[in-house]
Amino acid sequence: MNATTVAERRERGSDSGRDRSRSWPGPAFPYIVGESERMQNVYAVITKAAEGDANVCLKGETGTGKELIAEVLHDAGPRRHRPFVALDCAAIHDLPMERHLFDHGRGGFTLFLNEIGDLALHLQARLLEVIGMSADVRIIAATSRDLRQAVHGGRFREELYYRITVVHVELAALQERKEDVPLLVAHFLRRKAAVHRKTIRGLTSRAIEGLVANPWPGNVQQLEQWIERAVVLAEADLIDVEHFPSVIRETMVTPLPSMPRRLRLREVEKLYVLETLEQTGWNRAKAARLLGISVRGLQYKLQRYLGEDKSIVSARPAIEPG
Repeated sequence: MNATTVAERRERGSDSGRDRSRSWPGPAFPYIVGESERMQNVYAVITKAAEGDANVCLKGETGTGKELIAEVLHDAGPRRHRPFVALDCAAIHDLPMERHLFDHGRGGFTLFLNEIGDLALHLQARLLEVIGMSADVRIIAATSRDLRQAVHGGRFREELYYRITVVHVELAALQERKEDVPLLVAHFLRRKAAVHRKTIRGLTSRAIEGLVANPWPGNVQQLEQWIERAVVLAEADLIDVEHFPSVIRETMVTPLPSMPRRLRLREVEKLYVLETLEQTGWNRAKAARLLGISVRGLQYKLQRYLGEDKSIVSARPAIEPG
């Protein structure tokens, strides 16, 4: 999933009455990239969640696109014309939440609580009080932690857990949906090339293979950053493995030494003809007879080979034996 911001989508007319049919990822979710089975499961859940107003909890590793999914749920749902208020729970310490929240919008809004698992226990109690003050607030929470384990360990309030997990969405790590890597690469390449005003027509097959093989600990966010880096560094219109960190080359499968490069048919013919000439002391008449061709035909082949490899000239004797 990419990291398109709310502002970018609204500038492109995300609320302009686009088709919200269930074509996945299609028109319903045009800013989410992925066609793997794991992503199809996500589309199925968020399609239902977007139709209503239930609270949603998004679980996934850092960089899997939790904030993007939250923004899409808001933009595709019945509150799309109301404020979308985002809070980073890891950065909240003693902030008076009610003032911070309700200054952004009264009368109904979507509240996105990023990394809610990092919220201190005393603030979890305060959050329950604050969201209880408004009957018209939708909660979309995101976490990279296992909240159920946190509840059992006494690190997360059980009441808050059940309040925010009416609908649960599990976002897969990029390592678990490698088939989506080429699609994400193409998507980010178009965006980053436009941003940096570069003409890039694509990536080499070696580069794509290396990207697919990479473990991606930073998930989609890391892939996006690497594609932007490659676009900036590229001097030609094709991106290759050298435009990425060395880890890409290290993860690529090395060809087995027992598998030599296959020769093309013309190369095999060229080696056979030159070997025959060497055996006959470069006597073209004898070589032609052994090859089963005319001297004129042999001369034509030599002229063609000389155009491909000038070193053949030095192999020819100054005086041809009679």
